[in-house]
Amino acid sequence: MATRSYGQYCGVTTAVELVAERWALLIIRDLLVGPRRYTDLKQGLPRIPTNILSTRLKELQDGGVVRRVPIPRCGLVYELTPYGRELEPIVLALGRWGFQRMGDPAEGDVVTADSLTMALRTAFQPVAAADMPSTTYELGVGPVTLGARVAEGTLEVWQIAPAAPPVGGVLPEGEPDIRIAAGPAIRRVISGELAPFDAIEQGHVVVVDGDPVLLERFAATFHIDPGARAA
Repeated sequence: MATRSYGQYCGVTTAVELVAERWALLIIRDLLVGPRRYTDLKQGLPRIPTNILSTRLKELQDGGVVRRVPIPRCGLVYELTPYGRELEPIVLALGRWGFQRMGDPAEGDVVTADSLTMALRTAFQPVAAADMPSTTYELGVGPVTLGARVAEGTLEVWQIAPAAPPVGGVLPEGEPDIRIAAGPAIRRVISGELAPFDAIEQGHVVVVDGDPVLLERFAATFHIDPGARAA
């Protein structure tokens, strides 16, 4: 358990004490993508001090949220326990809530493979996707490139660049139906603020390969209503 105590007997208080310390939820976000070595976590959270990363991992282990296990050819890795994985719908809902106030990135803000993976999972609309043909997308945002396969209302995401999946995993075979290169304005496509073909015309999104019409399918498959932003 985290050393900080709010001195209240309440489930919300216990949850906050477990996962609301600085950086803890971002560690959990990355572990929801898959098991990670210590160095993978540090690389995915470049601004976290090493002593804070070590402390948070120990606190999360003590709280039963994270465990350390051996994986062949990878050594010891951190992964979420079943109790920790129960946080997934909460983290996705928190991502949708935060999306409403994201705005444009600040100077120095980065996109990582794990953060983009969770962004796609956050925006995924399984009901809409269930009525669409199976489609494989390749999405590049800055130095990060992901593959995403949507079939029968399910989503599979994998990392292409930088490097291979950090811990194990095999890249699916086959070519994508569309390759997309985008900047931060992809957020406006996902929110519906920017129509797919307007995004292409204005240079915010480049269809590197494939039928540009599939960008409309992407926008329908990955969508978050920005809602009513607070003043």
